[in-house]
Amino acid sequence: MQALILAGGRGKRLSQSAKNIPKSLVKIGGKPIIEHQIVLLRKYGIKEIWILLGYLGSQIKDYLQGGDRWDVNIHYHQEKKPLGTAGALKAIESKIKKDFLVLSGDIMLDFDIQRFIDWHRRKKEKIGSIIVHPNDHPFDSDLIEVDSAGKIVSLLKRPHFSEIIFHNLSIASVFIFSPKIFKYMPLGKKTDFEKDILPLILKSKEKVYAYNTSEYLKDIGTPERLKKVKQDYLSGKVKRLNLNNKRKAIFLDRDGVINKQVGQILRIEDFKIYSFTARAIKKINDSDYLAIIITNQPMIAKGFMTEKDLSEIHKKLETELGRKGAKIDAIYYCPHYPEKGFVGEIPGLKIKCACRKPKIGLIKKAVSDFNLDLSKSFLIGDSSVDAKTAEMPG
Repeated sequence: MQALILAGGRGKRLSQSAKNIPKSLVKIGGKPIIEHQIVLLRKYGIKEIWILLGYLGSQIKDYLQGGDRWDVNIHYHQEKKPLGTAGALKAIESKIKKDFLVLSGDIMLDFDIQRFIDWHRRKKEKIGSIIVHPNDHPFDSDLIEVDSAGKIVSLLKRPHFSEIIFHNLSIASVFIFSPKIFKYMPLGKKTDFEKDILPLILKSKEKVYAYNTSEYLKDIGTPERLKKVKQDYLSGKVKRLNLNNKRKAIFLDRDGVINKQVGQILRIEDFKIYSFTARAIKKINDSDYLAIIITNQPMIAKGFMTEKDLSEIHKKLETELGRKGAKIDAIYYCPHYPEKGFVGEIPGLKIKCACRKPKIGLIKKAVSDFNLDLSKSFLIGDSSVDAKTAEMPG
């Protein structure tokens, strides 16, 4: 698979850190961010790399040259005028024959590229896959919404109105595209993928999937974010979060732990988080632990609420946390309930399942998704059921 790195950015908001250099040459741990990207690509066997140059592109070309230092082949395209992320890709359409990986040149990252490629290949009739993740600044990020299969159904472009509620799934500026994507990109016209092309693709009913990962993918777009990335790199956090490494998690029950337990939570109006919730979860986010919710939601099986109702409640949770710089890495819920006799109950959900706590089906799913080490993980709950769940052998 070929990789394309979009390296035309100026870094205006970075002030002195990017003075008189392109943003991709800003150094992290003594090496330009684009060099970190090339080293990662080579680690996963990707040796054919295109660098799409813009502002002061000759500096990048002089530094990287042909790529011999990293045993890769680097090719270049220099824009004559800025054409945006999609316009830059369109310019080398003739060079691309198969699915290709795209990275933004201002992203510090360390993720299991092969896992992403394998996941993408398992999806059928797709035009592309996009890496997404919850982040701690969703209000200045482009967000997406997905269906139960992970297919993107809508795009929420920034800036966001204060009244909006959303699932915190931010586009991480890493993609795999089929060459079919080029038919949606006009030649010689300034266009951006998120702003211009993705809406066209969704309108056309093409399938684009969202790959949600907790691995390290952070932009260096502001002085504050650059400072944090440098700290994370020096501490080893950037590498530790790769899914090749075992992770640890703090599992959280929902009702009575994150939000006030007021009878049965059936409507979004009834859902109120504690005043300390965001601060507490932010502390988890700042550690190496993942923050993962596991919750029984039997009201779905009983017919008192729908999965759409639950999704709206969780949107409210993720939005309120996002306002305060906190995030949940994943939410797993059990919609089943074995006892029958409720008016309007859903027969297909009235079963004895492996996911209703104190059984650990939800935890096993999280272990598979995040490569978790349960011996170093914890569960915080408010009931004897949660205590029994924590004691169950994994």
